[in-house]
Amino acid sequence: MNRNKSNRLMPLIMAVCVVVGVVIGTFYTSHFSGNRLSIINSSGNKLNNLLHIVDDQYVDTVDINKLVEDAMPQILAELDPHSVYIGAKDVQAVNDDLKGSFSGVGIEFTIREDTIRVQNVVNAGPADRAGVKAGDKIVSVDGKPFVGKIVTNDEAMRRLKGPKDTKVKLGLLGYGEKKVRYVTITRDDIPQRSISATYMINDNTGYIKVKSFGENTYPELLISLAKLSQEDLQNLIVDLRGNVGGYMMAVIQMVNEFLPKDRLIVYTQGRKSPRQEYRSDGRGSYQKIPLVVLIDEGSASASEIFAGAIQDNDRGTVIGRRSFGKGLVQQPMAFNDGSMIRLTIARYYTPSGRCIQKPYTSGSDKDYEDDLMMRYQHGEYFSQDSIKHEGPEYHTSIGRTVYGGGGITPDIFVAEDTLGVTSYYKEAGMTGLIFQFAYDYTDENRARLGEFTDMESLLDYLKKQNMVERFASYADRKGLRRRNLMIRKSHHLLERFIDSRIIYNMLDDEAWIEYLNLDDPAIEKAVDVFKAKQAFPKKAVEPRKADKGGKTAMTVFGKGYDYRGTHVSCSLTAKG
Repeated sequence: MNRNKSNRLMPLIMAVCVVVGVVIGTFYTSHFSGNRLSIINSSGNKLNNLLHIVDDQYVDTVDINKLVEDAMPQILAELDPHSVYIGAKDVQAVNDDLKGSFSGVGIEFTIREDTIRVQNVVNAGPADRAGVKAGDKIVSVDGKPFVGKIVTNDEAMRRLKGPKDTKVKLGLLGYGEKKVRYVTITRDDIPQRSISATYMINDNTGYIKVKSFGENTYPELLISLAKLSQEDLQNLIVDLRGNVGGYMMAVIQMVNEFLPKDRLIVYTQGRKSPRQEYRSDGRGSYQKIPLVVLIDEGSASASEIFAGAIQDNDRGTVIGRRSFGKGLVQQPMAFNDGSMIRLTIARYYTPSGRCIQKPYTSGSDKDYEDDLMMRYQHGEYFSQDSIKHEGPEYHTSIGRTVYGGGGITPDIFVAEDTLGVTSYYKEAGMTGLIFQFAYDYTDENRARLGEFTDMESLLDYLKKQNMVERFASYADRKGLRRRNLMIRKSHHLLERFIDSRIIYNMLDDEAWIEYLNLDDPAIEKAVDVFKAKQAFPKKAVEPRKADKGGKTAMTVFGKGYDYRGTHVSCSLTAKG
């Protein structure tokens, strides 16, 4: 009897033990680990409950999925300026920017008067093989008209891009043609170059323009360096102006080519990310070449890692204007529906220990968004004395003073050009009239312009065509009143802008960049640095008191010196 009673009570006893165990466990978890998990869970439940209540009781029908999509960016915006949410439909386009290729038809286009105009065709690409020509208008896609208000960049990309080996049928109108011709294009992988120019500035100075840091940027750099090495390369300019960044590992590999063994390139650290250092392995083939790095306010993130590593290791000279100031590391995290977030998980630090992230406050920070405009208004683009360093001082390997907390300040400052700028020139540029004129002129004269296969010969031809006068007449017909005094004052800038766009339309990125570099003061200053053999920074010295023999000796500063006083200021001037 007692045994049967004991058997009947056993389940009850076990249940009581489980409950007691849960209570004790909850107590100790709360006591030793805090209430963070329960807070997160309760907050998550609160959000879920809110969505359920809205879905169930709100006065109108609500698209809950859209509500969540709209809320995600706002939640991340409360953290920092660079943690972002990317919807599923935008993920592919965002990733394509840094991948070595994407699948599409292989054209570069512009939209004018609600119609796609083919600006350039990728050589030997799918569109080129199908007979698409620069200047063609795309008027239909897959048998359906594609003109009018429906034509947007996003919609055009959606229709033209697609999986490899799929087909798309385009209806085309060439310049002066009245009958639509049709071509069927088989989509293929289209290479995306992140190095847009590689050429020799002069007999011994090479130039490489890096527009982003993607999957293939490091191999592209090696190819560029090999090409230049065949042309008596003795000095190198790496142009990072306007480069907003990309993959951190790409820039680490690139910097490694220029540093001796065991030099710190960058390190990262965050609340959940222990310090991780990235050092040079000593295998780089260009450790001793004189080097200049060009930066400006558009150089950000990975560009600043490159410039900071070169500057802090005293490996080369940085020329230009203060960089953007992005020192946060984002990690992509995907959701099941194809969307993703890029969450800031760490900060990166240059070899001297500085974080170059400019100040921000969590949530909506208008000052952060308007920072570049505020720099302009404060005169920083025009005078190095207007640069304000709010971060602490750090020191390079030989003791030069550098600053954290707001971008990389160059060793040699180059101001932005204001000579020749008039309200006429500004309006011509900002309204897009110069782009429109250049495209129309290119289209109307494509056969003649096509006879010139290099930048120099095409430029010689354009110089004889009185392009500024042609533009002024064109702009006057389009509503920009002719202002002869302003046109004369801005003549060089107008001619430079117009010629550059026509060169771009007819040739490629490299020819366009080579033309713009012809009278670029930052390039000129870099060449001067090489001629003076000053690419490698030197320790500061100061006179020492005369000795008994009356001779004055020199002494090296025992502490880091303030490099602001040793900057060379170079004001931009336009040549008449």
